Amino acid sequence: MMQKYLWIQIFVLLSSFSFSVETDYASIFSFGDSFSDTGNIVLIYGPARTDLVMTKPPYGMTFFDHPSGRLSDGRLIIDFIAQALGLPLLPPSFAANRSFEHGANFATAGGTALDRAFFVANNFTVMSPFNISLGDQLGWLDGMKPSLCGGKPGGCEGYFSESLFFVGELGWNDYSAVLLAGRGVDEARSLTPRVVGTIRAATQKLIDGGARTVFVSGITPMGCSSANLVLFAGSSEADYEPDTGCLRSLNQLSMEHNRQLRHALAQLGGARIIYGDFYTPLVELAATPRRFGIDGEEGALRACCGSGGGRYNFEFNMSAQCGMAGVTVCGDPSAYVNWDGVHLTEAAYHHVADGWLRGPYANPPLLSSSCSARAR
Repeated sequence: MMQKYLWIQIFVLLSSFSFSVETDYASIFSFGDSFSDTGNIVLIYGPARTDLVMTKPPYGMTFFDHPSGRLSDGRLIIDFIAQALGLPLLPPSFAANRSFEHGANFATAGGTALDRAFFVANNFTVMSPFNISLGDQLGWLDGMKPSLCGGKPGGCEGYFSESLFFVGELGWNDYSAVLLAGRGVDEARSLTPRVVGTIRAATQKLIDGGARTVFVSGITPMGCSSANLVLFAGSSEADYEPDTGCLRSLNQLSMEHNRQLRHALAQLGGARIIYGDFYTPLVELAATPRRFGIDGEEGALRACCGSGGGRYNFEFNMSAQCGMAGVTVCGDPSAYVNWDGVHLTEAAYHHVADGWLRGPYANPPLLSSSCSARAR
């Protein structure tokens, strides 16, 4: 119990410290999927769509005290990064009557690296009825450029040179489209060069457009997702990693994606390119949860919201997901890693964000010595 309180105190200290750090970044532009979406998918669907779970309690219960369009109980990694850099929380790019002076968030839940047409043409499970891929998100940025850069010295190149570009987790939905179509892990893995190549090309396009700092995230250990542990449950003990309880084949898929992504990014130049390791911190949380204040196996692989009993105590109740009427939430989300079976709790996001800002989960850390502080 004392260790749990210590973990909460550490989070409080890190949170208060993050507000005091200021750097040379004047704005942030973010791309990605539901791990980074701050409300775009809700705005895209519009008010007529009333069954979106992220618009209902208990989403947003920890920090916002109401659903905020984020798929978590509170803040996401991009929120912690913005706060650490002394910038406002990023508004979703589809928000009306909002200032984008300090950046915009184009990330959209369900977003993929590859275009939607690819999945339709190959009879994979289509993750969204909308065109919300990385290429589409870059197009939204292009459409915003006249209002962003008009009248600024040096135009967009000058403005973007002082901005942080954040290419968040992309790949999860690409691989899930194959897996949910019943095509298997090997076929999902065969897409990796294409997925990684698309992320690499997008990063290069941002650099060509004036970006001087681009942060690119790897993907999470897909085998540690509560929902995936149910959907793709193994038939023998050998299907699970002994140290984490996660699905071995899905984690190997994540590792291969991240290996190829790191190699692809190393070939780029002309900008400060930072790779964010999204895999290691979550595997560490799964393998040794108590080391980080997580309540053992109850909080390592089980979802905080919509969870139920089952093999290895990780089983996720797919018919009673978080945000549905009558679904219960754990008493303390900070003692859990998984929030709703796929997405993470604010506590887990904060752990990853701090490792990206100051190490050891980013190379180089976002707040390294080359990032000089200044007063605004």
